[in-house]
Amino acid sequence: MRADVQNLFIGIHMLSIAHEKDLTLTEMQPELEKLGYRIAEREVKQELERLTQDNFLTAHGDAFSITGTGIEEFKHIEEKLRVLCTEVLKPAATAESKR
Repeated sequence: MRADVQNLFIGIHMLSIAHEKDLTLTEMQPELEKLGYRIAEREVKQELERLTQDNFLTAHGDAFSITGTGIEEFKHIEEKLRVLCTEVLKPAATAESKR
């Protein structure tokens, strides 16, 4: 997967997790690795900082929590993902059932 696409997915995963609980750098790397990403701690830190600069997360000590702006962005992402999954995954399932 291209790095720019992977970074988008990682950011979405971070917002999703932050929607449930606060994030820390030390917890995020193993969490992302469980999801199949091969990512260095430096890259996790950069993504957390980017999300903070975009006002989607706010830092307090070692933890990051989602902001109101982050919640709104995550809601928009969820809507787009539903449409994308319907468009992309359904035809694949239909094509396989025709075999």
